[in-house]
Amino acid sequence: MTETVQAGATAPVDVPHRPMLVGGEWVDAADGARLTSVNPATEETIGTFPDAGPADVDRAVTAAREAAEGWAAVPWRRRGELLREFAARIRERAEEFARLDVADSGNPLAGMLADARSVSDEIGYYAGIASETKGFTAPQLPDSLTFTERSPYGVVGRIIPFNHPLKFAAGKIAAPLAAGNAVILKPAEQTSLSALEMGEIAAEVFPSGVVSVVTGRGAGAGNALTAHPGVPRIAFTGSVPTGSAILRAAADHIKHVTLELGGKNPLVVFPDVDPVKAAHAAVAAMNLVRCAGQSCGSASRVYVHDDIRDAFLDALVARVGELVVGDPSEEGSDVGPLAFRAHYERVMEFIESGKREGATLLAGGRRPPHLNRGFYVEPTVFADVTEDMRIGREEIFGPVMSVFAWSDVDDVLRRANDSEYGLTANVWARDVTAAHRMARRLEAGYVYVNGTGRRPAGTAFGGWKHSGLGKENSLEELLSFTREKTVNITLT
Repeated sequence: MTETVQAGATAPVDVPHRPMLVGGEWVDAADGARLTSVNPATEETIGTFPDAGPADVDRAVTAAREAAEGWAAVPWRRRGELLREFAARIRERAEEFARLDVADSGNPLAGMLADARSVSDEIGYYAGIASETKGFTAPQLPDSLTFTERSPYGVVGRIIPFNHPLKFAAGKIAAPLAAGNAVILKPAEQTSLSALEMGEIAAEVFPSGVVSVVTGRGAGAGNALTAHPGVPRIAFTGSVPTGSAILRAAADHIKHVTLELGGKNPLVVFPDVDPVKAAHAAVAAMNLVRCAGQSCGSASRVYVHDDIRDAFLDALVARVGELVVGDPSEEGSDVGPLAFRAHYERVMEFIESGKREGATLLAGGRRPPHLNRGFYVEPTVFADVTEDMRIGREEIFGPVMSVFAWSDVDDVLRRANDSEYGLTANVWARDVTAAHRMARRLEAGYVYVNGTGRRPAGTAFGGWKHSGLGKENSLEELLSFTREKTVNITLT
């Protein structure tokens, strides 16, 4: 059951002001503008950092372009060595980074420790495949030789969201760096502190200008980076509306853009499974413990067969009730607060809409009564949800699960696919044939069968429909940060 935990029980993280990394130098915004970081568990100020604008982005692009040619000329083996050093130094400071992310994002300590430790493996993966940015030789002809080669774009803009601050800051720059690009990282305006701290390591490991960390609002630094003519390659992780705006802004310069966007991911539970086991898996797949459901891959639409619906719901409510909501810096807390006030208010409005539209609230739906401050929302379960309800069709990006009933396979497949999103899907079934047929027909870029959201290293991840363009976490991502050129030589 939920335990009483006092918010802010541990010593606060104090970062009075932190400049940003631009071209190897630590600088403030050209106009002096700053943003404030707020601890979502205590609602207290942690510190400030620059709110960059177009002039600052232009300075970072100039430095990156100057550094790009030299970095591309570094042999792939040496780039891999530097990436491994970068990863090792992050791992050495894993606890420090984790506690910074806890204070800045509200995610629980255990999850942020896992992020800080696992990201070194992700960086190491790209260090290990850096040699794969290679071309091929065409079939031989008597009087010519034709081959291809891959070249880095030069400058890459990498824009990341707020839900896994260090993991995304460090992990999402690995592929473009391995491919030989200079990278300008723009972290989320709500959770920039660990990216800036990571910048210290990057500045010591990589040549000046190869990595810049530019902080600021999406409407300022983000827009300037996306539209800058000196940045031919943009990679973004975040919401569908922002992804659409990035595509529009990049269109004038015909940029190569990849997008990893949102999801309203279905989990289809067949009647032949253990309902208790499936319910526990649904909670795990919802990412409640790691990040309070603030995950694009969260399985927030759960379709349960009528034959096991009641048993499943009983087990689901019981499992959710076991989660401890409290101070994310305390090791006993399972679920922390949402990342910032505006998002908290948005999630609460979704919950109210579910009540108004006739869904049955079985668990949660409120701020925990034992916590009088912080952006906390109890893990929430709605039953009797239909696809015309907001909670049934829109991405909430919070700890809200919607449970639907089904009895016909073709009907539930149609309903599961009836969404603008297509990021992930999950099937729980003991009948392998039924599971495989369902997985094959689900419209999603990544389908789990009897899974909880874990992905083996190197398996491509990316969405269909409005959930994105391109793939990440794979060789395909590495190659996407290069351009292919064909060379034909006539033999005389």
